[in-house]
Amino acid sequence: MSTYPTTLARPAQIRSALRFYRVMAVIAGIALFVLLAAMFVKYGPPQNPSFSAVWSPIHGVIYLGYAVSIANLGFKSGWGLKRIVLNLLTGFVPLLPFVAEQRVTRSTEALLSRAYVAGDGSTAG
Repeated sequence: MSTYPTTLARPAQIRSALRFYRVMAVIAGIALFVLLAAMFVKYGPPQNPSFSAVWSPIHGVIYLGYAVSIANLGFKSGWGLKRIVLNLLTGFVPLLPFVAEQRVTRSTEALLSRAYVAGDGSTAG
């Protein structure tokens, strides 16, 4: 009899959600630095708002993808609402998406290794 929690998605689904999250975290982290550069160009000495006008909507779409990846991984991994919201907030502070990605990856890999030990045969993937 398996001790794998039935409230979680299957390990292959969690692993897939983790891959999507990791990609989006890196993209969102880079996009946040580009947004900071755009804000500097807009409000700094050059006073050129055109780059910010182009990049800001792009960054918004990237953040939405990041938010979707957090929610997807969070629901599949059984996170509480507080953990999901705290991870969503990492997209507003430079460097935090990278730090959060490392921590989330570590904790999710631990969850998946516990699933493997529990005897769930679908951990490959």
